[in-house]
Amino acid sequence: MNISHTHFTSLLKEKLRLPLPGEAAQFKMAHAARYSLATVAPDTAKVASVMILLFPKEENTHFTLIERVQTAGDVHSGQMSFPGGKRDFSDTDLAQTALRETEEEIGVAQKEIHLLGKLTPLYIPVSDFLVHPFVGSLSQTPTFTPQPNEVRQILEIAFADLLLPEVRKTTTLTVAKNIQIENVKYFDLSDKIVWGATAMILSEFLEVCNFFDSKIIS
Repeated sequence: MNISHTHFTSLLKEKLRLPLPGEAAQFKMAHAARYSLATVAPDTAKVASVMILLFPKEENTHFTLIERVQTAGDVHSGQMSFPGGKRDFSDTDLAQTALRETEEEIGVAQKEIHLLGKLTPLYIPVSDFLVHPFVGSLSQTPTFTPQPNEVRQILEIAFADLLLPEVRKTTTLTVAKNIQIENVKYFDLSDKIVWGATAMILSEFLEVCNFFDSKIIS
């Protein structure tokens, strides 16, 4: 990717101020069964925020994904996701939720994160969460510290990897005992299956980034 991290995030910040591609972009990476489920969150839905955290590494822009620990009773247990979590009563707003959770889960200080904007909220029927995705940037490569009770592994993914057509795949997933889902769309990133809400958020993020000239990103 022949563009500096500073230039990348500057262009992205401007793009995030424009109308977002929204649900149509998210559903490009949704499973077919997802179309039959509710997309509008009920008033009683739980509220959460996540962070797409961008940072420079080896002269390229990277972002973080986390692999969650296996937790009994958690429908998202063991999955790949962005740093984030449920809004706390002490959070001043949803952006503060994303910043706080990022610091707690991967050890990046809130004051170091420059918020660029946000993407379209996404309702997750299976867990009854309305998730608000934010995009933030760091000026330097961070040192991550995973929260051991929640984060099994932190992945540092080059943004350019998302642009490779071969990272978009389909598979059959076992999501519970004797329960399989066929033809699941996912991103194959660092040999991890990134699917569900995280893949849908990434799909919109990529569409926002379509303003980059093909000569800049190869």
